[in-house]
Amino acid sequence: MLMTDEGYNAITDFVRVGVKSGGCSGLSYELKFDKSQQETDRLFTDNDVKIVVDKKSVLYLAGTILEYSGGLNGKGFVFNNPNAQRTCGCGESFSL
Repeated sequence: MLMTDEGYNAITDFVRVGVKSGGCSGLSYELKFDKSQQETDRLFTDNDVKIVVDKKSVLYLAGTILEYSGGLNGKGFVFNNPNAQRTCGCGESFSL
C-alpha cells in the first residue's frame, strides 16, 4: 500500500484531501498523507481508509468522488467534483 511505502501506518494515519488557492483555474486539489487530525477536520472512512478534510475544503469538495484511474493517460487519482464550473486540462485545478 502507498501509505506503508511512504512510512505511514494505514491503521492510525490518514489521507488528507483539501483545496488550496492556485492552479490555472484558481483552486487546486491537495492530496497527501498525514499523521495528525485537527479538531476542525471532518473524518470519513472508505474501504478501511481514513480520510480527513479540513473545514474550509469540505465546502468545495461536497459530493466529490475521488477515483483511481489507470487508463491510457497515465495512472493517478481523479477528482470528479460536481461543484466545479470550470476545470483545467490536467484536472488538478478548478473554479466555482
